[in-house]
Amino acid sequence: MSELAEARRQMVASQIRPADVTDRRLQDAMLAIPRERFLPRSMAGSAYADMEIDLGEGRRFMRPRDFAKLVQAVGVKPGELVLDLACARGYSTAILSRLCETVIGLESNEAFASKAEGALADIGADNAVIVTGDIKKGAPEQGPFDVILVNSAVEIVPDAWLSQLAEDGRLGVIVRENGVGRARVYTRKGGVVGSRTVFDSMTALLPGFGREAEFSL
Repeated sequence: MSELAEARRQMVASQIRPADVTDRRLQDAMLAIPRERFLPRSMAGSAYADMEIDLGEGRRFMRPRDFAKLVQAVGVKPGELVLDLACARGYSTAILSRLCETVIGLESNEAFASKAEGALADIGADNAVIVTGDIKKGAPEQGPFDVILVNSAVEIVPDAWLSQLAEDGRLGVIVRENGVGRARVYTRKGGVVGSRTVFDSMTALLPGFGREAEFSL
């Protein structure tokens, strides 16, 4: 076993399983997908560390624990259509591709999107598509979605995201309020959207999704 493969195994054993992530399909996906392939080569040594990874331009990979807990909370099922918002270089999209029928990764940064496309092609994720566009608007022409996942924290959840949920659809996102981040799952039932809080997280704020930025529009 290579050093990075062993680090990947240790990540699941010491970070993911102890965080009450019991979904075996998700564990298996995180064991199978080479996280380092979705990072610049200079960052490969940090691929499995228990921390967020700064990709530059205000973007980060979520802490593995927090990402796994959020994915488990939305309960991705085989046969579902998933929208992966702010997918950056595509690692989250790769994981989700192992859990659903089709996943669309939406990224506003064209350079990140290009890297994501290449990495997903390399691992044979043929049920994953990367789209470049405005993250706030989502991908209405591709929906409605069974699951929407957001890869950073926000202070305001755009109505556009909630409107793109299918019946029984779930949106998983870290919402920052008064400096405290909490993972929430929004669910649409009977045309009404409700939410529940599932865990605390200090995931970094997605650029442009702070309250001041929203109010300045």
